[in-house]
Amino acid sequence: MRGAVDLSSLRNRPSGSGPAAEAPGSAAASAAGGAASVPSLVMDATDETFAAVLELSRTVPVVIDLWAEWCGPCKQLSPALERVVTELGGRIVLVKVDVDANPQLAQAFRAQSIPMVVGLVAGQPVPLFTGAVPEAQIREVFAQLLQLAAQNGVTGTAQPAGAPGDAGAPGEPEEPPLPPLHAEAFEAIEAGDYPRAISAYERAIAENPGDADARTGLAQVRLLERVQDADLQAARDAAAAEPTGIDAQLRVADLDIAGGHVDDAFGRLLDLFAQLDPESRAPVRERLLELFGLVGDTDPRVIRARGRLASLMF
Repeated sequence: MRGAVDLSSLRNRPSGSGPAAEAPGSAAASAAGGAASVPSLVMDATDETFAAVLELSRTVPVVIDLWAEWCGPCKQLSPALERVVTELGGRIVLVKVDVDANPQLAQAFRAQSIPMVVGLVAGQPVPLFTGAVPEAQIREVFAQLLQLAAQNGVTGTAQPAGAPGDAGAPGEPEEPPLPPLHAEAFEAIEAGDYPRAISAYERAIAENPGDADARTGLAQVRLLERVQDADLQAARDAAAAEPTGIDAQLRVADLDIAGGHVDDAFGRLLDLFAQLDPESRAPVRERLLELFGLVGDTDPRVIRARGRLASLMF
């Protein structure tokens, strides 16, 4: 495991008192393959309580979400992280850290840009990604983190308080199984087989044109496939050398979206759309509409960009 982050100063810090200090929970099992009792699979941590998070990571892999209230991409990323962690059913715990309120943790993780997501396995940091990334990419990264954790003997699970199996706790209804084609898509994503995932989502949409989850998943996987081998600096250089080159500009816009720079991506494509003659605009418009759906139709950035696109078209 690699990542030049020094967390030694946080290991023996007093845990403090009160609900905030108790939030990270306690690793109830001393063995890496046992179970850890936690208040929830998604928790907050502070400079004072982070020592408990380090201990928890010796039983179950932990994902650290470094965020701030003013950070727009953070608000886009955090719900996706929470969904994926919840679906994993205790195989990973998500710990949220407000960098403004916890400067020591921000410094320890060298959080120069947020959102920043870091894994913890057996107390050791594992850099994952920076910026708001598609949910499909989150699933892929978490699958790799679980593989790394297993290689290092961290194969335990987290048991939330009140979850089925706790003495006297009411059980919650199980999540319904995924539709077969969605399950096939997720399996393909975890295997890095994006063409098969695309095919599964396309078949799901053909069966049910109103399947919004399949449409979003399809857009996410198409983006992943387009950016998986792209070199950001080379792409920017190519786009700078060819300001009206459609392929070059689309490539940088994809990379910007994957990195959480949503306004930059939309602005680049709208500027390009304005410069092109009407016969050449179709690919840019189609990519914009796809990215609008990926970010979310109710997102203020999408609403602004849609308005500008409409004014350019009419």
